[in-house]
Amino acid sequence: METEAVVRALWDRMQARDWTGVGELLADDVVVEWPASAERIVGRDNYVKINAEYPEGWSIRVLRVVASGETVVSEVEVPHEGMGVHRVASFWTVRDGRIVEGREYWTSLGADPSPQWRAAWVQRM
Repeated sequence: METEAVVRALWDRMQARDWTGVGELLADDVVVEWPASAERIVGRDNYVKINAEYPEGWSIRVLRVVASGETVVSEVEVPHEGMGVHRVASFWTVRDGRIVEGREYWTSLGADPSPQWRAAWVQRM
């Protein structure tokens, strides 16, 4: 499977709650970092379990996937019924058809305040 297809399959299987299928796309010793919360997830089972246990009410919409060699970047929107809309920019390394490492930056839309000093040069989204 091409590297881009692996990451697209990851998001498709997460949306389907196909946790066995998600695990099949990950190396046994995958490492995924979430810098915004200062967390590191080590191992396939831990990554799958964290996602499987996330409170229900969410869906996934892939906005874009860009691949260059073994590096794949994805931007995904994750609306949640109770927690609002999240966006995640993920940087994946895919080798031999499996994700071996990732770094994901999760945020809520509008979570960072827009400072007044730059108001003259920006438009609100």
